[in-house]
Amino acid sequence: MNLLLVSATYFEIRPFLDQLPLVEKKSEQLFTFRYKDILIDALIAGIGMVSTAYFLGSRLSQKRYDLALNAGVAGTFKKSIPLGSVVNVVEDWIPEFGAEDGDNFLSVFDLGFYEPDTPPFTNGRLINPESAGKEMINYKALGKLQKVSGITSNTIRGSAASVEKIKRLAPADIESMEGAAFFYACFSSEIPCFQIRSISNRVEERDKTQWDINLALKNLNKTLWQLITH
Repeated sequence: MNLLLVSATYFEIRPFLDQLPLVEKKSEQLFTFRYKDILIDALIAGIGMVSTAYFLGSRLSQKRYDLALNAGVAGTFKKSIPLGSVVNVVEDWIPEFGAEDGDNFLSVFDLGFYEPDTPPFTNGRLINPESAGKEMINYKALGKLQKVSGITSNTIRGSAASVEKIKRLAPADIESMEGAAFFYACFSSEIPCFQIRSISNRVEERDKTQWDINLALKNLNKTLWQLITH
């Protein structure tokens, strides 16, 4: 089996990778590991949509994978999702992809640049069909994770005003900086994929004393190991 593991930084998935034998370091962004009969290409695609789109698109044009997995941390809008929770992002989108019209916002779909169901979008969203398909049966560790909706942003919000604005514009459970780019590339390449995120903080007025990145990384890497070994 050929698996592509995509993360913004090596730091986020280091505890998982440290348990695997390194087969080859191909570049500063790409490493190959092995677990039994699974070859795992770990792609460190960088932070944000632009870097993720470039490095992931380049990799998918060079090699066909049986499965792609995006793993990283995220913030949550929901108090009901505890810090350290690992979630399965089943839909994602870019809520600021459009234009301001006075006090209103018009998406690229509202503007008529795209139809809402222009592939790989479904009603303007990037909805993962695998989350309801056979892959969920094959990967039991994924089936135990809470399914959530996500948004992808270039700027992680840290003021009360901006948080309230984005919540009105785009109700969602979590926020990341890469998820939609990952889904877009995998859906377009017809690669089965999943996006898992571990919650490190709440999306609220910025206060890093309330974050728990260590717990988020511990649980993320534990879930990755369960996923591979099962």
